[in-house]
Formats: sequence, C-alpha cells, structure tokens
Amino acid sequence: MATARLFRLKAELAPTPSGPVAESLPVARVRVDTGVFHLDQLFDYSVPQKLSSLVRTGIRVQIPFGGRETEGIVVSRVAQAERAGELKSISKVISVHAAATQETLDLFDACAEYYSCNPWDLIRSAIPPRVATVDKELEVLEVASYIVQSTQLPMYQSFEPFKPPHEQVSGLVEDFQKGGSILIIAPDEKDVDRISGHLTLRHENVLKLTSNSSREERYRNFLLSMRLESCIIVGTRSAIFAPVRNLRTIIIYKESSADHFEIRSPGWNTASVARIRAQRQGLQLVYTGFSPSVRAAFQIDRGLMKFKNQRCEIKVQAFTPHDGALLPGRIYSEIKKAVSQGPVLFLAPRKGYGNAVLCAHCRNIAICKCGGRLSVASKNVAPVCVHCGLSYPDWKCSFCSRDRQYLGSRGIDRAAEEISRAFPGFPIVLSVGEVIKEHVDSKPSLVLATPGAQPTVEGGYSAVVVLDGSRFFSHTDLSTQERSRELFFETSSMIGKSGKVLLVIDETHPITSAIARWNVAPLLKRELAERTELQLPPTVASAVIITDALNASQIVAGLRKSLADGRLPDTARIYGPTVLPKNQAKIVVHVALDDRRKLAEILHEFQRRRSIAKKELLTIRFDPYSL
Repeated sequence: MATARLFRLKAELAPTPSGPVAESLPVARVRVDTGVFHLDQLFDYSVPQKLSSLVRTGIRVQIPFGGRETEGIVVSRVAQAERAGELKSISKVISVHAAATQETLDLFDACAEYYSCNPWDLIRSAIPPRVATVDKELEVLEVASYIVQSTQLPMYQSFEPFKPPHEQVSGLVEDFQKGGSILIIAPDEKDVDRISGHLTLRHENVLKLTSNSSREERYRNFLLSMRLESCIIVGTRSAIFAPVRNLRTIIIYKESSADHFEIRSPGWNTASVARIRAQRQGLQLVYTGFSPSVRAAFQIDRGLMKFKNQRCEIKVQAFTPHDGALLPGRIYSEIKKAVSQGPVLFLAPRKGYGNAVLCAHCRNIAICKCGGRLSVASKNVAPVCVHCGLSYPDWKCSFCSRDRQYLGSRGIDRAAEEISRAFPGFPIVLSVGEVIKEHVDSKPSLVLATPGAQPTVEGGYSAVVVLDGSRFFSHTDLSTQERSRELFFETSSMIGKSGKVLLVIDETHPITSAIARWNVAPLLKRELAERTELQLPPTVASAVIITDALNASQIVAGLRKSLADGRLPDTARIYGPTVLPKNQAKIVVHVALDDRRKLAEILHEFQRRRSIAKKELLTIRFDPYSL
C-alpha cells in the first residue's frame, strides 16, 4: 500500500522568492503558527525587496518552518537578526491588509502569559480567515496606534427593571461615545442582534463581529474596525481582541454569563481580557448586568471597581411550596388577577416532562440497571433511562416492589399541563429548546419558558412567576449562586411598572427582599464572606488541570515536589485528582492572589517540558467559571 501523502494547499507550495533582500530593515520578526507549544518565541526572516513595501506590523505572511509552509504575523521590522547565520525568507504576503495592530499583538502576548498558553492559541480564535473578495474591496491603509490613558476605575453598571437591558446599553453608548470607538461584548448571538439592531437606528458605523456571521461579513467588519475613526463594534467573545481604531470604551454586556468564558483551551474569559486590555491601552471599562459575578463583586469590595445601581421598589411575594405542589394554594388568586390584565410569565427550571421518577409509596428514586436515572418524556408513557435509553413499561420499585410512580422533578411540559388545567380559557405559549419565542403579544396568556428563553412583551408582563425557585439554588456548582441571582433579577425586570413578581420559594429566602429593594449588595457580601472563610475563588487564584486519568497521580506528585522544592509558592494548595468521564481526571491548584503569576510561570514551564518530551499537553484553565 502506498503511503498517504499530506494534502497541501497551493499557497503552501509557493516557491521561496528569489532576488535581493530589502535595503531598509531587511529582517522581519514574526509570530509563527508552529503548532508546537514550546516554540512560542518570535522568529526572524529576511524580507525580499519585492515584498518590502507590503511587509509591516500586523501583516499575515507565509513562511517556511520545519520543512513546511505555514502562517505567521509580522510583529516588527528590524535592521539585524538576533542570531547570526543565514535567514530563511518570507515566501509570500497572505493579505495586504493588516490583521492586527501593535496594541493587539501586545495583548496576545500579555494574555498568553496570564493564561499560560501559546499566543497563537489566542490568535487562532481572534483573527478571522481571509476572504480574497473582501481584500479587493478595501483600500490598503496604514494602521494607526492610539493610547488614551484613561485614569478612571472600571465600573459596574447594574440594569434597572421595566426597561429592556439592550436599550439601557444604548444609553451607555450615548454617555461614553466622545469622538472615539466603543467595543461591546455580548454573551450570545441573540444579544448581539438586539443590541446592534437598536443601535443601528441611532448611530452610523455599527458593526457586528460574531462567529455565526458569514465569512465575508465577519472579515469585512474586522477590517473596517481598523479603518473607521469612530465606530461601534458589537460582538461575541473573540471580538474582545478586535483591533478597533481609536478605541475608547469596552462594555461587557451581562458580565456574569457563562458564555463569556471560552470553552476551548486555554479557557480565557472576556471580562479578564477586557481588564488586561483596558489597563494596557488606558481604556474605560464598563461591566453591565443585573447582578455582578462574585469576581466583579470582589473587585468592588476592594475598591478596584465602582458600582452603580439604581434602587427602586418592586412588588414581590414569596410562597413556600408544600406537598410537592407546583403552585401553592395562595398563589392562584394572584395569578388569576394578573392574567386577566395581560400575559403572565412562568419560569421553569428545566425542560422535558418528568425528569426524575420516584416510587409514590417510599420515594425511592427509579434507577436503570446501568446506573442512570429514569425519566418520562410525556404523559402516559413508560419511564426511559436518560443514559442508555432502555424503556421500563412494567416498572416496579426496587425497594418496595410497588408500581405507582411519582414525578419528583417536573419539566416545563408537565408544568404547562398543570397550569392549563388550573387556569382554563387562556392560551399557553411555550418557549424552550429549539422553539424559542422572541416576543409575545400583550394580550392575556400563560407564557412558560426555561432560563435563557424568556420572550419579551411590549409594556412588560402583568406578573412573573418563578416555579420551584429553590431548584435554581440547589446545584452543587460553585457558580450556582451568581447564575441564579442574575436569572432571578433579569426575569423579575420583565414585569410592567404595575406588575408583580411571584416566587415559589421559601418565604425567608434572601432573594425575595433583594429583588423587592432591587439591591443585590447584601447577597454579594454574604457570598464573599463565605468564599473568604473557605478560601475559594476569587479570594484566591485558581487553576484547573485536566489530564488523562492514568497520568493524574504522576502530575499531582510532580506538583507536590515543586511545592516542596520551593518552585511553587508556599501558599499553594493541591486538590485531586478527581475522576472525570472519558478516562480523564481533574486537579485543582489554589494560591494566594499575589502568587498567581508565579503559578502561571511554573505551569507554563510544566507544559514546555511536556511539549519538548512529546507528551500530551495538559488542559489548563486559570480562573475558570466553575471548579
């Protein structure tokens, strides 16, 4: 059998330019996509005279490396190489338009150091692929540098109720757009569309930068962001690295959202990158949301961030659930009164029908023989295992042998059945999964939605009902509290000015009074106190290491040896390994905040040695969304 040949693009086979070298600054210092972790330094290449006018900072070039042609970005032109010897030559210029500025190149380096990764891991997700037709549309311009030198502290702007948050962001744009550009980072496409759509009605030069845009639109807007003297960029995560001309302000929309955290390695998050960028470029940084994350709250508590919140009075009432009922008795009259005046929104914790089957007699949880729990997809159907899919048409309790089932975890579909029976004559509207409603009419109706799928309504809802409220706070995830706070405040804000918030939750739960006063501060102070006492992030710096389960013990031993040798700071605490699915394991390292840089350095060296030894790299996430 013939040996398979590596497929190469035509661009990769371009011959090395022949002819003289550039007379002025004949050496280009290039950041190369080496594909190797430990080869993350800059490399010198000679600049052919015929390409000299095109080779400048931020230009993407094709260069020979390791017996193949690969891509690089020019960082600078210099008169002399760092090392003696013959230099390889730049093969070609991939695009005549710069893909980065000096500021963004420096930002890649700073973030790579912060997250212990190779700069190209960030560049790969930040710079969109070239589109030749777009290149031909735009005139070649020199990229200008701007340093604003703002001395203002970062600010957290809390959203007010009754007014859509994307409209409130538009108000912030009016406050901060003073002859410069603004970069707005939103968690997802839906938010980007809402914000950009509203801004387009009032402003020129509003550009979208998202991964779901067409290749042409994304690349065109990316290049335009470097050309327009004043523009507004609205994008998702990777847009935080956009080389925006005359950038003055960065706004992080819904700062506490998990979607601001990059799921791929190295797992950076937009809030931290924005902070690094703002500090380096002297920019005004504004975080927004209904409730700050615990990370932002920590900065506020230390006086490193300003907090602006408009307090107001909200009509809120809590109803303690009892006997497993979806709606406690006293809540019916409130809902009936509200639905006669307009739509009522019900927030359900989960989708599906019955997500947990229990024995009605002894409350034993129904478990499949594979170990997975049983669930029910709809009314009058047999329980099915959520893992292996095995059906149990003749299910009996493994403990008491009785066959009567009790659904202990209602999904939105069953909740809709019960609510329609309780309030007949009103239409039911579902917003969940693949069928998400953006808007609903202001006529009386019963609207059920899962988190993230709440439709908007003109004038607000006559009432918002949060079902099974304690369920939102009962997860063991470290981020549960902040995620639930944001969700409760955001959903409550959707009422009209005469509307009411009805919570199916213990009447003593502090979330009730926090919403009533529109003041999240007491909840934040309590959680920060708990985090401090338990020495949990953000009061300490943390790194999560994911590795193969077979090597996890060896990695832990190496870390403990580094601690004993003094290479790791003496504040380091090592936890794990914890076994994960797919034969992986997790190791968690905590250090004092002042020792974060030292931890990053030792883990980076750890990765370099593994790379040199051709071992599989570890997945390292600093300051993860959750441990």
